[in-house]
Amino acid sequence: MRMYDIILKKRNGGELLKEEIDFFIEGYTKGSIPDYQVSALLMAIYFRGMNKRETADLTMAMVNSGDKIDLSKIEGIKVDKHSTGGVGDTTTLVLGPMVAAAGAPVAKLSGRGLGHTGGTIDKLESIKGFSVEMTQDKFIENVNRIKLAVGAQTGNLTPADKKLYALRDVTATVDNISLIASSIMSKKIAAGADAIVLDVKTGSGAFMKTIDDSFALAKEMVDIGTNVGRNTVAIISDMDQPLGFAVGNALEVKEAIDTLKGCGPSDLYELCLALGSQMLMLSKKAKDEKEAREKLEAAVKSKEALNKFKEFVKAQGGDISMIDNTELLPKANLEIDVKAEKEGFVSKITADEIGLAALSLGAGRETKEGSIDLSVGIIISKKVGDYVNKRDVIAKIYANDIEKAKTAEQKIHEAYHIVKEKVEVRPLIYGIVTKDGIKRF
Repeated sequence: MRMYDIILKKRNGGELLKEEIDFFIEGYTKGSIPDYQVSALLMAIYFRGMNKRETADLTMAMVNSGDKIDLSKIEGIKVDKHSTGGVGDTTTLVLGPMVAAAGAPVAKLSGRGLGHTGGTIDKLESIKGFSVEMTQDKFIENVNRIKLAVGAQTGNLTPADKKLYALRDVTATVDNISLIASSIMSKKIAAGADAIVLDVKTGSGAFMKTIDDSFALAKEMVDIGTNVGRNTVAIISDMDQPLGFAVGNALEVKEAIDTLKGCGPSDLYELCLALGSQMLMLSKKAKDEKEAREKLEAAVKSKEALNKFKEFVKAQGGDISMIDNTELLPKANLEIDVKAEKEGFVSKITADEIGLAALSLGAGRETKEGSIDLSVGIIISKKVGDYVNKRDVIAKIYANDIEKAKTAEQKIHEAYHIVKEKVEVRPLIYGIVTKDGIKRF
């Protein structure tokens, strides 16, 4: 088998065999196939596309390129949740305890963030002493005992995906649905989940900017999951403005704790109910959406979800006094109000501009080697549809550097669009994709 023939076949619109896909993934991972040939194949795939079977085979070839996590010792159906990313996306911190309190095991492998704010692990490390460093046996023991654990992804999970993504990034081949979907799903499948719930974001702060593209990506990922024997469901949710109010690590942790206490932002809570309901149904802990939702709401109302969060944090070395008193979380030295420059209705908050404002404060990493300031960030106080008077506070900046704060303030002003006429607020959830098809709301 020759790489040249595989490139030529795909360039001419042919369908690659499983053996050909396995050959190129294995050879590229081991270093026997050079970057320039894989670049040529990626460009051929970009223009010619892949069918469902090819995409599933590519996904599994990447899964098989490295370690696979064996979670078979965890009791019950393990359901993983993945978000395609956004601004102020704190769902895992709220969702994990809610679902665990309702009886479903949540075994979550997460990474560190690159971009706007930290990843789930960075956010949790805002809590003093919290650590993801544990053996696989300890991870499994924690899930069996308290139904919730968050660990770090291993260095050798889907190494083919890491190499391919780096190459796609510099060859203008990132933006292909089959390549995006197989990249995401390979990591989820290798992480050992029995079933997968996907939160596919759409809008200015999302990877997929249009609703149709977001549904297409969701369908591709659900098809991959179905083809490889993983029950997979995707919800398409709005990211045309930040989710909740907080953007920044310690600020997002506080917001998550507030939500578990029953006093968090309504959009964050509602999305967690929607995603959590699917997780409970897939794990057979609820027969339908109504029962699932009632269980999750009861877990919050009874404080079981909050107590589960404390139990989880304590089990991983965290100081739970910071949960009881969120004033103990890392705090920035400067608090600066951002005031509206005119009156009217907020018509749009460009989510990625708010994300970049938080990044400029130090809330995220510009490179993988970069450091994060856990204390800085932004709390927005006006959302789309709200009326503001001139000089009303639309956001508060938490900073440790006045020059960085000024840069962030400018970006926040650029993100807010204020008009005279009342505007229609976009829905939070646009639909759901299952193995049975697409349902738009």
